[in-house]
Amino acid sequence: MEERIVANGLTRRDFLKATLAGTAVLAVSSAGIPSTAWAQRTSPFGIPPLPYAEDALAPVISARTVGFHYGKHHLGYLYILNDLVQSTPYEKMNLEEIVRATAGVSGKAPVFNAAAQVWNHTFYWNGMKAGGGGKPAGEIGKRIEKDFGSYENFRKEFVGAALGQFGSGWAWLATDGKALKVVKTPNAENPITRGLTPLLTIDVWEHAYYLDYQNRRKDFVEASLDRLVNWAFVEKSLPR
Repeated sequence: MEERIVANGLTRRDFLKATLAGTAVLAVSSAGIPSTAWAQRTSPFGIPPLPYAEDALAPVISARTVGFHYGKHHLGYLYILNDLVQSTPYEKMNLEEIVRATAGVSGKAPVFNAAAQVWNHTFYWNGMKAGGGGKPAGEIGKRIEKDFGSYENFRKEFVGAALGQFGSGWAWLATDGKALKVVKTPNAENPITRGLTPLLTIDVWEHAYYLDYQNRRKDFVEASLDRLVNWAFVEKSLPR
């Protein structure tokens, strides 16, 4: 494998070892993570550009948070994934296939974590937009009313799941094809591993909100639901 220096003396292998060891490489700008332009053209996997400007979600989520979250954390998982799958059968799979193939498999946790986090983050960015949030209309609005009794019941359950996820993880609106349900998952896990279809997620890892909200996770989750959810994207994700 090419031992390329990416920045500040950090090699590809150094970066991979440090990240898998759980150090804070992803969270500091001096870590030498490649640019997002690199991420969008790398192989075998890349990540799409954000569907909005970095400052578009402010003041709910600041440009600084989006920049670190997308340009350091999301990109970092991509960087790890491409190193781990090189010259393996996973190179020929899509992300969902890798997630399903490695979930719970002994010795495959690093591949699962990287693939799932790349997938989770891409899904997360698309589920938000400036001026979004609040009670939805359309088919998704009808389904929420039917399966939760009211939007207010859904909101309460979703916020409860996000706050009830101890440590790092995600809160999700998902469907089993018949009914909508709220689920929470730890770390990199997502509803795909449970046979569910994800519709909406909020990232409750601390890096998603700490720069803006410190320990006030509830404020972050409520503001995201009330002002950012891209309900058009959620509705497009409904199984037909």
